[in-house]
Amino acid sequence: MTGLLVHEWIARSGGSENVLEAMADAFPDADIQCLWTDAPERLAGRVLRETWMAGTPLRRSKALALPFTIPTWRRLRADRAYDWMLVSSHLFAHHAKVRNADIPKYVYVHSPARYIWTPEFDQRGANPAIKAVAPLFKRIDRARAREPIAIAANSEFVRKRVQQAWDRDAAVIHPPVDVQRIADTATWSARLNEQERRQLDDLPDVFILGASRFIPYKRLDLVIEAAEAAGVPAVLAGRGPDEDMLRAQAADASVPVRIISSPSDPLLWALYQRAKVLVFPAIEDFGIVPVEAQALGTPIVTGPVGGQLETYIPGKSGIVAESTEPIDLAHAAHRAMTLPEFDGVETTARFSRAVFQDQIQSFVR
Repeated sequence: MTGLLVHEWIARSGGSENVLEAMADAFPDADIQCLWTDAPERLAGRVLRETWMAGTPLRRSKALALPFTIPTWRRLRADRAYDWMLVSSHLFAHHAKVRNADIPKYVYVHSPARYIWTPEFDQRGANPAIKAVAPLFKRIDRARAREPIAIAANSEFVRKRVQQAWDRDAAVIHPPVDVQRIADTATWSARLNEQERRQLDDLPDVFILGASRFIPYKRLDLVIEAAEAAGVPAVLAGRGPDEDMLRAQAADASVPVRIISSPSDPLLWALYQRAKVLVFPAIEDFGIVPVEAQALGTPIVTGPVGGQLETYIPGKSGIVAESTEPIDLAHAAHRAMTLPEFDGVETTARFSRAVFQDQIQSFVR
């Protein structure tokens, strides 16, 4: 049976792109369709088609591209007949339709469009232009969500939002995380180059870690404030447009704060191993970073809302803070530092790529 995998756009890094790659491995004969790709090296060797938007400046501004995506998804072309379509959607990819073809559609939802349905979780939804079109987009989005044969959500948190937004039930299939690959190396510091090893050796013996993209809704500013409230140094690892703002905040902090920009995977994983605790204040649909940290035996702290609560065992591999106020995160961080050691491989085994691929194959077939 010939399938088509559909994805919004392909970035150089990102959790949804990792899901797409795992889907591609699970269905090696499937073709792939996206709006555009910024990482042509990913999925090399596969049949991958972009839309007309790939050749326009719209690809450089997702906000400007937003109103064009819906009609674009409704006019996909296909060079051959498909028996099924599996859509990886966090915006409007689930609207996908191949012209002049009625293909059974299955949808894996990272989130109903946050801009539109839950702007309280994403500051981009406060944009006046998005707020103005949100009621129309909601009507269209809810109608198109009736089309799939079945829907899977990446967490129970998202499953409930699918029910509220689209009035559809969904199975829960957690995203894949390379937990076995991460945990197979006992000491990631031994895999670093000389420059990375110097960066690691220069860090304090005890520190709180924050790791994610440097964008507003990840709330890495709260990691710095929590470290100040706890009286413990902090390290932030990632990259993104908020880096200058975070560096300015770090320079004014009352505790030492180091920022490691664009760490390699081995350096990030070495940071997990060195950190006493990972503090993760974002409200996530799922949250891959906390799973990676736990795979290496590092306890985590999160706020009380979000899909990331499904990724750890409170009191064993992490602590739920009463709120994301810095003082509450600080208290939770101190508690997490005193937790007994836990088996990271056992704790995170349910999030492996193999488990995901088995589940997604069963979902479609």
